[in-house]
Amino acid sequence: MVTAATPVPKVLKLVPPGPTRPAPLRVGKGKRVGISYTLRTNGEIRHIRSSDWGDKPLEYVHGDGRLLAALERGLEGKLPGESCVVTIPPEEAYGERERALQQQVPASMFGGVDRVEEGMCFIGRSEDDQHFENVMITQIDKEQGVVLVDTNHPLAGMTLEFTVKIVSVSDADADGIHPAESGSGTENIIHNLIELQAG
Repeated sequence: MVTAATPVPKVLKLVPPGPTRPAPLRVGKGKRVGISYTLRTNGEIRHIRSSDWGDKPLEYVHGDGRLLAALERGLEGKLPGESCVVTIPPEEAYGERERALQQQVPASMFGGVDRVEEGMCFIGRSEDDQHFENVMITQIDKEQGVVLVDTNHPLAGMTLEFTVKIVSVSDADADGIHPAESGSGTENIIHNLIELQAG
């Protein structure tokens, strides 16, 4: 009489699990973020910061106020390698242009009418040396020897369109980022245009 052989149970070898890969960090408050970007206004490119041009990423600590708040909101939750377009209307960027911030002054303040051109920008300083502001020459009257200067922000009245690529996200150092490391955020963008600081 032939009987069925009793199956031999298989012995499973337990392998300890390997190290788990941490989830990639997302852009969020307190994170150190590196970005490359293109800034456009009215469809025209105003500034590019890209490794293709040999530029280092612009680094900032998310939520520390160095970028326009509307731009930070557009980058919230993004992962390294992701790209996005953030469009910011004037009221969430540098406001509308104010006629009250335009005035005529003697051209001699800038070295005479032969030393200036429309569109030239200067840094103005208050009498108490406590405040600085951008001053742009928008009109020149050679006959009267005067120029029209505009102290509105250079990007006032403009809709800003940022095409941004998230290059890196990491935990910020305890002391954040020093201005000397990467410029001064949105204002850094503006000054190399012009490169980011709100207000």
